[in-house]
Amino acid sequence: MQQQDTPRIQSTPLSLDALLAHTERADCGALAIFAGTVRDHHEGRAVRSLTYSSYARVAEKLIRDIETEIAARFHVPVCRAVHRVGALAIGETAILAIARGAHRAETFAAMQALVEAVKHRVPIWKEEFYADGSSAFVNGCTLVAPEDLPPAESRLHCTPTQSIAP
Repeated sequence: MQQQDTPRIQSTPLSLDALLAHTERADCGALAIFAGTVRDHHEGRAVRSLTYSSYARVAEKLIRDIETEIAARFHVPVCRAVHRVGALAIGETAILAIARGAHRAETFAAMQALVEAVKHRVPIWKEEFYADGSSAFVNGCTLVAPEDLPPAESRLHCTPTQSIAP
């Protein structure tokens, strides 16, 4: 059973089981899942935690718009992404995304496009807290129209961080 009102921006731990249940469909033979978790390093620095913040109303709308756009572009009936905000510890899940389709090729492609679009177009900001007591906001990518984005391989690295001294 598919629910359209699942919040895309959540301040509590994300549930893969709930997302799977909300997106289940008998007409889909392919399921692609992506989970992004907090890692303990970034650009050679030891990370101890991070905080995500967002402009929640805009982020909610943009994620829903992106889901609709990607589903139509790749001809898959289900694209869903949820992103966590607030303080996250190492190993916690920051983003979950699901694509469901009839076949694997379009489902894999939709999944990649969905995650890239959310990461590059939705106003969600990440501040990393380092072992040395400093912190830095990780600069995101510019908000642009999908047709203006460069090829995926050139978008894999966002701009450098700016440190804030302890």
